[in-house]
Amino acid sequence: MFNLFLILHAVLAIILILSILLQRSDGGALGGLGGGSANFSGMLEGRRSADFLTKLTTVVGILFLANSLFLAILTKNKSESSVIQNKEIEEIVIPEQPESNDAIIPDTE
Repeated sequence: MFNLFLILHAVLAIILILSILLQRSDGGALGGLGGGSANFSGMLEGRRSADFLTKLTTVVGILFLANSLFLAILTKNKSESSVIQNKEIEEIVIPEQPESNDAIIPDTE
């Protein structure tokens, strides 16, 4: 189930990027691919295309945010064990004490 929403998230991201790039802008976006006029491949014309792309971007953006929150909730509730176990951390932080407490005095000559 998690993988399904992760794939959906990637698809929504691609659609969101494309819908933003296809919108008409003052700069060099991909909106001018339809022969330099206001339409894109003859499907949409004039202001109607801007309205459609704006609504599409809004809907896809809302779905993207909702899916992000849902994925965060699914990740939080996932009860997988950690790669590093608590026992390993305790061994690193608190090393085992040697049995003999004899101090080693170096020979200084």
